[in-house]
Amino acid sequence: MNRVDNITRLPEEAYEDTIRKFAREGAHIPGDDGTNPWVPFGDAASIKHFCFDVRTNSVANILWVKGGGRIGTHKHRGVVSAITLEGSWAYYEYDWVARPGDFVYELPGAAHTLYSDEGMKALFWINGPIEFYDDNGKFDFTADVFWFIDHYTKYCEEKGLPINREMFI
Repeated sequence: MNRVDNITRLPEEAYEDTIRKFAREGAHIPGDDGTNPWVPFGDAASIKHFCFDVRTNSVANILWVKGGGRIGTHKHRGVVSAITLEGSWAYYEYDWVARPGDFVYELPGAAHTLYSDEGMKALFWINGPIEFYDDNGKFDFTADVFWFIDHYTKYCEEKGLPINREMFI
């Protein structure tokens, strides 16, 4: 699959040395090698982290709501994109249901409460912080890139798992 004779050679750019010197390559983050475990998130959910970008305050992860449950009411301060992988989910505040293959985007200022009756998995790309509120509408906590990093690294440290540094941009 990774055959050298199948690689297209591009013409060298005038600043190719600068690219080689300063650019970073992307990364391959394995799904199940032990470095990105399912980290519990409340009673009914877990998160599998894939990427933390402190420069843009953005993260990529899969949210898994197991067998039905909900994620507390939250407000976005940046754009969020999601694609449903398994099951179905929705927000109490809207009249649609996301199913496998469905794409959802959320804009800054949107506030809603995610739920799933049967369980779900969705890949999320989250830009900016998310403010969470309790059932009485009182502010609870902010989940930004540093909250997500802390969520992942503390769990790994508690379980004696290696921290995958490739996940950090």
